[in-house]
This record gives sequence, structure tokens and C-alpha cells, in this order.
Amino acid sequence: MQSFLYNDFICTCYMTDEQYIQRCLDLARLGEKYVAPNPMVGAVLVSADGRILAEGWHRQYGGPHAEVNCFADADRRGVTPGQIHGATLYVSLEPCSHYGKTPPCADLIVSKHPRRVVAGMLDPNPLVSGRGMDKVRSAGIEVTSGVMEDACRSLNKRFLCLMEKHRPYVILKWAQTRDGFIDGNGDKPLVISSPYTKQLVHKMRAENMSILVGANTVAKDHPGLRTTRWTGRHPLRIALDRHPEGKNYEGWLVYRDNTDWSFVLDDLARRGIHSVLVEGGATVLNHIIATGLYDEVHIEVSEKCIFHGVSAPKWDFPSHLAKNLYIEQYEESTLYIFGA
Repeated sequence: MQSFLYNDFICTCYMTDEQYIQRCLDLARLGEKYVAPNPMVGAVLVSADGRILAEGWHRQYGGPHAEVNCFADADRRGVTPGQIHGATLYVSLEPCSHYGKTPPCADLIVSKHPRRVVAGMLDPNPLVSGRGMDKVRSAGIEVTSGVMEDACRSLNKRFLCLMEKHRPYVILKWAQTRDGFIDGNGDKPLVISSPYTKQLVHKMRAENMSILVGANTVAKDHPGLRTTRWTGRHPLRIALDRHPEGKNYEGWLVYRDNTDWSFVLDDLARRGIHSVLVEGGATVLNHIIATGLYDEVHIEVSEKCIFHGVSAPKWDFPSHLAKNLYIEQYEESTLYIFGA
């Protein structure tokens, strides 16, 4: 049975575990631009007769987790301990079991003692990794995990990459003309993207913790690389430059452009950076493509033709990315997204 809150009134209809976890995912996305490098997490407390009693999500890095906010919402709504004891707590990610910036959510859940806890997926963080559910189970609370796991993993693909591959999630992005050029031969940068697709790029900046370009892009475009056409935080700006001496890179993280890409990713992981949006030119993009250390590719193909210029990156569409292809058609261009 489904119940959802609308203007503080409770509406009810029938729901499944999967639908309640979907509601958790919808709530989790509300923290998308503010919780990195933490995962996005949502929580829903459901009564024995299927009514949603309270909801919460992780709102900001360093702030209370989804479960804490959910139980706080229950207190605000006057939910009684007896109601909680008969309820099911749905959460998109396994409750934490360790002290970090906040106390363990598993301990809070045990103290509230709902009848059942359903998690969308286990937390791969080695500090948790099943211990949260074990702690809840040991308190006599029924537990279930792995409900809508694929969707839960997709939501937090950046966090999972950092935890499981020990490197940031890497997205390559470029715009090219219909005849295969990424830039012209002049001193000024070639404008390929439309105002609307430029706005989508700023959305991507808000979704990722860092953005990377090469020295040629910095010299030619003087990019601010800020998030100004979308809400959210500015990403950390990273430059690859073989000769950074004497240049104004204040506020940037700079690596020499002959640095091994795997070293760059290792260093970013040590800094807690869970994602990199690469907006560099053809040289940087071709170098990273050759390493194979990337996860998504976004290619905007404009209707423009310029007949000569800087060739777009050469890319062979690896099968594991090509099978996950999304195509979005706009008035002046087509966006191809591989691997998302």
C-alpha cells in the first residue's frame, strides 16, 4: 500500500517494496548537488498498514544522513514509538555503522527499533560493507537488501567508482561539427554548442566534483569553468600543463600534462574527489581515451560544417559503453551519451 504526503495530508494506495525504494531514490536526488563525495541517500518510514509516516534524505555533506532526517520528520509529525515499532524503514543505501562526521545510523535505527529495514543496496565503503545491516539484524529487526539494486547503483555511480575502483568516475565530453572537427584553426575558439546545450554542460558541472582541461584550452579559451547557468557548486578546476610556471592558476589544481593519467586519478582519489568531467581539447581527450580509464562519453554533434580545423578525438566505441547509448535530439545538434 502506498501513502504519500501532500500538503501534510496522507494519501494512500497500494505499493510494493520496489516502489518505496523508488521513492527513496526520488528523495535522494534532492541532495545531488550538495552531498559529494558522500552518496545520495533517501529514507522512507512506512506504517504496518502501508502509510508513509515520514521521509528524509541526505541534504548536505557533513550534515545528518537520510535516516536521521527521516526520524526527525517522524518526530515533527508526532509519530509514536509504537507506530515506529510496527513500521518498515526503507533506505536506498545500507545504514552506516561507523563514526564519521555523524554517528552511526545503524545505532539510531536499533534505538528506534522498527519492525523491518529494507535497503536498496549494501554500502561498498569498507567501513560499512554489510556491518550496518548486520548490526540491525542482531537487534532482532528483520532486514532485506538488494531491492532495485541496479537503480540504486546507477544513482551513486560516482561514489561507487571511488569505493570500488579507488579512482574518480571519469566523463569525457566534447562538441564537434558534423564533418568531424572540434575546433577551427583561428585564434578564437569555435562556438559549436547551442545556448541550450551549453546550459546542459553547466548542469554536468554541478553534478561532478571536478573539471579538467589542458593548457591549450586555458590559453585559447581562458575558461572560468564555473557553474553559472545551473544551480549547484562550482567544480574544482584542474589543468594539465607541462609549463605552468608564471601562469595564473590561482584556485586551480595543476598537473604537468606528461603525468601518467592513472597517477592523476590516484591523487584525486586521495583528495576525496569522486568525479572528473573532462572538457579538454583533442590532445587531452585522445590521451585519456588511449588509457581506457574513463566511464562515460558525451558527444554533441552540431549541424555545422567547417571543412577544416582540429579533428575531433578518435574513439572506437568500446562495446561495454556502446551498449548503453542514449541519443537526445535538439534543434541544432544531437547529443550522444555512451555508458551512462
